[in-house]
Amino acid sequence: MTSTAAPSRKTLSKIACKRLQKELLEWQVNPPAGFKHKVTDNLQRWIIDVNGAPGTLYSNETYQLQVDFPEHYPMESPQQRPSDNDRYVKNCRNGRSPKETRWWFHDDKV
Repeated sequence: MTSTAAPSRKTLSKIACKRLQKELLEWQVNPPAGFKHKVTDNLQRWIIDVNGAPGTLYSNETYQLQVDFPEHYPMESPQQRPSDNDRYVKNCRNGRSPKETRWWFHDDKV
């Protein structure tokens, strides 16, 4: 038998499970504009598709977020970090903060 949760994750507490079930139901009844929850059998990990805002560089693009909820949610916040986040932070220019990263754009209309 295989599990869809990460092996190092602990199972959700009763409070976290009830809270996430309630939030998921609310999401399904009244989803936020531009967001779509992909249905899986793992309540602890949500996969969310986000549509780029219309009229921006990101319009007509879809981005995928993975949100992992901890054992004691909502007392602990969910994590949303890309899998390569540690490598990115490590390779930031001159070891500075990622906030100081200079981005290159290929569209001179931005």
